[in-house]
Amino acid sequence: MEEYRQQIDIKKFLPHRPPMLMVSSMPYIDDTSVITEFLIDDQCIFVKEKVLTEPGLIENAAQTCSAIVGQSYFRKDDLEGTSNRLIGYISAIKKVRIHLLPKIGQTLVSKATLISRYDTDELSICTINCSSFTNDDLIVDCTLNCLIHEI
Repeated sequence: MEEYRQQIDIKKFLPHRPPMLMVSSMPYIDDTSVITEFLIDDQCIFVKEKVLTEPGLIENAAQTCSAIVGQSYFRKDDLEGTSNRLIGYISAIKKVRIHLLPKIGQTLVSKATLISRYDTDELSICTINCSSFTNDDLIVDCTLNCLIHEI
């Protein structure tokens, strides 16, 4: 059985801070998948006219996706995010389909799965699928290429 981490405080592992932090919690992560949650509030810079805009949906997906590969740069017993510092970039948006714009007060649940990964001494290049939902409604489905490296 694959080992996984539960209830990690994602704010300790992502360099983002409000209003750019697009993940509220991370109830599940393993070596190839992650589930994150984001409570949409009116303080988010990507909210316009009481809905989360398209750039906000893509940023949420990118932060969700980066957790999968980013975790490998930290020690398994590190629950505080102190064993490393990372930075990540979206290197390509291979596919994105936005079906609906979620509203303030809704929780966006994002589920990502690693498709491929290539590591060098300096960085990791990965392709990841991500789908986000509110309740049972599919909000966005995308495939991103990301670069992650230590700083």
